[in-house]
Amino acid sequence: MRPRWPRRVFAQVLLVHLLIITGVTGLAAALFLAPLGAQLDDQAERRALAIAQATAARPGLARDLLTHPPTPDGPVQADAERVRLATGASYVVVVDARGTRYSHTAPSRIGDRVSSDPAAVLTGKEWKGIAVGTLGRSARGKVPLRDAEGVVVGAVSVGIAYDNVHALLVRAVPGILLYAGAALAAGTLAALAVARRLRKRTHGIELTEISALLDEREAMLHGIREGVVALDRQGRVRLVNDEAQRLLGLGPDATGQSLDALLPPGRTTDVLAGRVTGADLLTVRDGRVLVTNRMDTADGGTVATLRDRTELEQLRRELDGTRGLTEALRAQDHEHANRLHTLVGLLELGLHDEATEFLAEVTGAHRATAEQVAERVHDPLVGALLVGKSAVAAERRVALRVSPHTELPDRVVDPRDLVTVLGNLVDNALDAAAGGPDGDSRRGRTGGDHAPFEEPPVEPPLEPFVEPFVEVELRTQGTTMVVQVSDNGPGVPAADRERVFTDGWSTKESSPHRRRGLGLSLVRRLAERYGGSARADEREGGGAVFIVELPEALRSLEGVK
Repeated sequence: MRPRWPRRVFAQVLLVHLLIITGVTGLAAALFLAPLGAQLDDQAERRALAIAQATAARPGLARDLLTHPPTPDGPVQADAERVRLATGASYVVVVDARGTRYSHTAPSRIGDRVSSDPAAVLTGKEWKGIAVGTLGRSARGKVPLRDAEGVVVGAVSVGIAYDNVHALLVRAVPGILLYAGAALAAGTLAALAVARRLRKRTHGIELTEISALLDEREAMLHGIREGVVALDRQGRVRLVNDEAQRLLGLGPDATGQSLDALLPPGRTTDVLAGRVTGADLLTVRDGRVLVTNRMDTADGGTVATLRDRTELEQLRRELDGTRGLTEALRAQDHEHANRLHTLVGLLELGLHDEATEFLAEVTGAHRATAEQVAERVHDPLVGALLVGKSAVAAERRVALRVSPHTELPDRVVDPRDLVTVLGNLVDNALDAAAGGPDGDSRRGRTGGDHAPFEEPPVEPPLEPFVEPFVEVELRTQGTTMVVQVSDNGPGVPAADRERVFTDGWSTKESSPHRRRGLGLSLVRRLAERYGGSARADEREGGGAVFIVELPEALRSLEGVK
């Protein structure tokens, strides 16, 4: 029956590691044993050759060979046996030039011709090796035997039984296997640790599930309409989906490259790289408004998400503009109705000269306001906003002034953002200068309810009337737009100068149909998304001043044709 392959990643990794370690350990042991056997054989052959050389060099051996016949009790046999017993060799055989044995471990074979041809040794050459003879397989060494004049008169052959060499090898095997077993045990523990860690990292899921999860992740990342960019700890892109490539203008080869090398310097790069922190950060890339969020990963990397809010931002700005226009038209309608009634009354009373003078005064005031705005503000949307707000301010008996330091060129990148900021600041300043939404708390209302037939309480003298006003100043610093709106209202306490920018915080009562505490919060968030700031301070002479900085809100002079 074929064994079943485990399904768990933990078991598969452990089994594969064990098989690899066992195979590598066995291979290493075999590779170690193979040269060890050859080395032992070589040592035995060298030993046999050395014994043969020492025997051939013994004094008188060549003379005894030449002067005595090959007999079991001859001097050559006696001398060879002494060498054999002293060295532990299997045999020491001495032969003459004809190949006749003069010594042997079996005395009955003395006088016979040797089984192997000694011709090569008799020519003066030495030989060593493994061979099979009458005494079995042995490691042999053969050297020529020379007389006093150096003439080869015979040969000496020494053999060491092969079983002795094999025994040495067998005795070395247990130690080798012990070390191999220790290495196998250490490898097994390491494989077990790796497998357990892998199981922890993969939460015990199976390989098929990992493959399915990877397929689902790829489908999700490339199917959603939200950009996803994953960075490693060095700031290199390791994952980018199709939507992020479209929104950021990246190519298919972006993976593995540094973010700073892929995108030009600017706010978008700083936000994605984490040099600007915060939630729902607004960036602009190729005319698209992107909302970016970042989250750090456990390995030190980062995953950033991008949402295309271009159309939504356009709709919101258009709504703000429409609402401001509606308020301006309502104020103008109310003001025109009052002036028309006044004009009709003068005509009915027959005061034609006064009516003409009144009409010229009203027309001149509007024309002067429009000309003042047009002279200093060259962006049509912002100018139209200020003219409209002046009508609202006039209805609420508040003077809307344009600072003589105002100078707004026609280089605004997105006038609708500036309209949003300026409109909210002017609305809040009008409320503060007029004394509230109804604009009656600064009018010096006198009197109140008191009991009948009682003398009314003595009221303190009224403070001198100060005309409420709101002053707008727009100035540029390079490509940075600075918006400053001040009023002579009650001001903002120092403890509340940060709280006024909190979403939903307001000193005014909320009406059922309108939520308050959103305008200044929207101003600060828009400024921060531009990389700027919004702050409140005390106006010199009383009141409040709000200053908003919008970096890169103006086009550079080089970019203006």
